[in-house]
Amino acid sequence: MNHKNVLLWTFLQCVSFAFGENSVLKGEENGFESDYKAISGTIKYNMRKDLDLDQEGCYLQTGKKDQLEKCGFNATAKTIFIIHGWTMSGIFEAWMRNLVSAVMQRESDANVVVVDWIPLAQQLYPDAVNHTLAVGLDIASMLDWLQEQLQLPLENVHLIGYSLGAHVAGYAGTYVKGTLGRITGLDPAGPMFEDVDDQKRLSPDDADFVDVLHTYTREALGVSIGIKKPIGHIDIYPNGGDVQPGCALGDVLAAAGNFMEVMKCEHERAVHLFVDSLMNKDHVSYAYQCTDAERFKKGTCLSCRKNRCNNIGYNARKMRKKRSKMYLKTRADTPFGGYHYQMKMHIFNRKQFDNAEPTFYVKLYGEHNDTGNIFVAHDEPIGLNSTNTFLVFTEEDIGDLLKISLRWEGDSESLSSVFKYIRQSFWNWNTKATKPVLQIRRIRVKAGETQKKFTFCAQDPSKTEISPGEHITFVKCRDGWEVKPNKRIPM
Repeated sequence: MNHKNVLLWTFLQCVSFAFGENSVLKGEENGFESDYKAISGTIKYNMRKDLDLDQEGCYLQTGKKDQLEKCGFNATAKTIFIIHGWTMSGIFEAWMRNLVSAVMQRESDANVVVVDWIPLAQQLYPDAVNHTLAVGLDIASMLDWLQEQLQLPLENVHLIGYSLGAHVAGYAGTYVKGTLGRITGLDPAGPMFEDVDDQKRLSPDDADFVDVLHTYTREALGVSIGIKKPIGHIDIYPNGGDVQPGCALGDVLAAAGNFMEVMKCEHERAVHLFVDSLMNKDHVSYAYQCTDAERFKKGTCLSCRKNRCNNIGYNARKMRKKRSKMYLKTRADTPFGGYHYQMKMHIFNRKQFDNAEPTFYVKLYGEHNDTGNIFVAHDEPIGLNSTNTFLVFTEEDIGDLLKISLRWEGDSESLSSVFKYIRQSFWNWNTKATKPVLQIRRIRVKAGETQKKFTFCAQDPSKTEISPGEHITFVKCRDGWEVKPNKRIPM
């Protein structure tokens, strides 16, 4: 069992109870009504007037009209409910403070309400799950009352739920009288929700627009902390919904020294990406529609035609015609947005060296800045005498590309290259030693964030062949792929 599985074991001991004989969700049996009555008054609606959560705030109460005036509730403004998930500490965690602060700064006139169901959430995980339906129904009752008293337009209501809170938001959307404007699910919880019907979890039917960020869908011990399947109108999987940059075991332990922080880092990354979208309007992150993470890694999915790309987080645009899975890569820290490039190169095998396994690096030269050497990642062997497509990601905006340097890692530059060299030498021991020679005449590039396309040809027309330890420089040319005018992505 690896370190991450050991880490998850503690958490999943609670979750394991979910698969016992007593794991029926309340609402599937006659016990739901009594459960809802039992929790009445336990849920608090803390309307924020101060960025500091240590300040008490003002509490809305269904049926208490004087509280609406006391709290300064404005029915014509946006109304944003923020809903936490399962908790072990019994207090608001740091992410809640960050999210509330970011929402209030971005929407200064909005009614920002924190839904506090901590007494029901600080229980064994299955018990907390069994309370989600009742909490969602309580929120729906509050919204129904606000409609009756103030003619609150539901299209201006946005529920933001993290982990279990995402499914609470889904239940609220199911039971409210009318249609909510938007629900955002921040890494909705997976255990006990992964394979259930739409009515028993967050789903596209719960609001006019349901957008979901998935940041921890990696399965361990048969369970994924965040739900893996798409459950919204758009489902965005940053970094494939897998390992998030900066959340590796060594990174987190060096910063926090706590194994539980490793799990929290990836699960909470959805919240931090959403906060980032609120605070960094000028540094927008884009996600791109793709059938799966593997195809996205190959660089084949950077189109913005027919709504195939979208902003992520708070800035996401409503897309309701069909459900879509979208992907992007991110940085390890805020601002998380980076820049995606699709690179296509036809690689000719000049000496028919069938065992050639090139390890490529590119350096991009832009009008604003240059990158360092970027490893050209590929899960499958590079095809010889064929066109290869790669995804290259940069953390900084270097401006329009001016030049590309392509380098083939030398035989002694890394352990993997040394291994390849030894293996190739073994297979060719009885023949005269030859080095592999590949030819690359041009590189075609598409920038995801601007949708610009360029072709780069070898700077020296006589220098199109490359072997281990060598590089080729490519400059812009008008060859093959027509340069199209810049079409800005709709904001």
